[in-house]
Amino acid sequence: MVIVFALVALTVLVTANWYLWRRLFRDTTRGPGWARRGGAALIAGGWVLAVGALVAERAGAPFLLQQVLAWPGFLWLALSVYLLLGVVAGEAVRPLLRRYLERRARTGAPAGTSVAGPPPDPVPVGASAAERSGPGKNPGPGAPGQGQPGQRKPGQGQPDPDESGSAKSEPGQPGPERSGPRQSASGQPASERSVAPVAESGAGRPGSGTPSPSRRLFVSRVVAGAAAAAAAGTVGYGTYGVLRGPRVKRVTVPLAKLPRAAHGYRIAVVSDIHLGPVLGRGFAQKVVDTINATQPDLIAVVGDLVDGSVKDLGPAAAPLSQLRARHGSYFVTGNHEYFSGAASWVEEVRRLGLTPLENARTELGWFDLAGVNDIAGESEGQGPDFTRALGGRDTARACVLLAHQPVQIHDAMRHGVDLQLSGHTHGGQLWPGNFVAAAANPTVAGLERHGDTQLYVSRGAGAWGPPTRVGAPSDITVVELASRHA
Repeated sequence: MVIVFALVALTVLVTANWYLWRRLFRDTTRGPGWARRGGAALIAGGWVLAVGALVAERAGAPFLLQQVLAWPGFLWLALSVYLLLGVVAGEAVRPLLRRYLERRARTGAPAGTSVAGPPPDPVPVGASAAERSGPGKNPGPGAPGQGQPGQRKPGQGQPDPDESGSAKSEPGQPGPERSGPRQSASGQPASERSVAPVAESGAGRPGSGTPSPSRRLFVSRVVAGAAAAAAAGTVGYGTYGVLRGPRVKRVTVPLAKLPRAAHGYRIAVVSDIHLGPVLGRGFAQKVVDTINATQPDLIAVVGDLVDGSVKDLGPAAAPLSQLRARHGSYFVTGNHEYFSGAASWVEEVRRLGLTPLENARTELGWFDLAGVNDIAGESEGQGPDFTRALGGRDTARACVLLAHQPVQIHDAMRHGVDLQLSGHTHGGQLWPGNFVAAAANPTVAGLERHGDTQLYVSRGAGAWGPPTRVGAPSDITVVELASRHA
């Protein structure tokens, strides 16, 4: 089954990239050449870098190699998505543009040209004026180029010594003999020569039903250029949005069991920072500074902090030691911690001053704060244990649960949790990825109620893979708890 899925995925990938090459390079050029070869090399090379970046990260390749591959490889992933969307959207624009150009050719042809009908039949070189005027069109006496009967204009009808290659005949001497019709320089009789092939074929004439090659080429270039510009602009702006750092979002969540004294309690929620070969120490510092500026009562880091080992990313995570909150900072694992050595990272964040909640609970002054491991930990025997984290507690107290994945809401509901704080989805990160995320998660982003339990899902502070977000801006959320007794 896995092999079949892999073959289907590979077929789709190859077909999509062939279509992309065709629309961007084959259809925009007149024939084989460096542009088509360069386009094929660009697309193939982009995917080699992208796959290399993914493999290097998961295989724990030397960190420098990961950094070299990550930027171009991951950006190509994002760019190829929007190039493909752009050329697909261009299929709807293409016939409209062709019709517009055809209509413009009929109604607004340049001066001196005729588009009312097909061009006249080809006329042999050297034809008489009567032949040029067409059947039944006698130019008549006095018409331009015609003399009166019996009259000859000076030089008219005389052989040209330069064209014939012989001297003029002397009076009384016979002129040079002509064995047939005048011939062109190529030896082809002038009377048999035809006009250009385009005039013969009629391609491109209004009403012929066949767009001219030049018109097809023009339309293809316009559509491809627009798709490329839109894709580059989208990815560029989305990358800028990530690198500038997350913005603060504020949400008020009323809890029925929260005492009046805790009204207005602020929890800074941050998830999916994804420190790695692209987002490093500088980005971590921006996140820390943004959180501290909100002056929260408590900080919750809900998973996917890193994409790499402590050895490679320990210096990048060092700014987390600067986090400041009245009641401390807490951490739960995400699925990416289990790709990077979860046990090592739990110890590292503890060293940096955060408190890991590994299927554990702590009782704060006005509510219980619990945390469970991510589902990915099941492969290492370290999966979520809700009974251990929530069992035996006073159910009259409000309970806030930190759990990386939104799908853990179902267990939270069964254990009487009032509020679950999660991440994982990135809000879809790259539109239309939000539709895929919605199919796999009960909530993609924001606050929703599931039975008696409320679920808040952060879009995350960073990005995985491409350092790019489209339609899903990064955030750090300040969740302000509200008491219904206030």
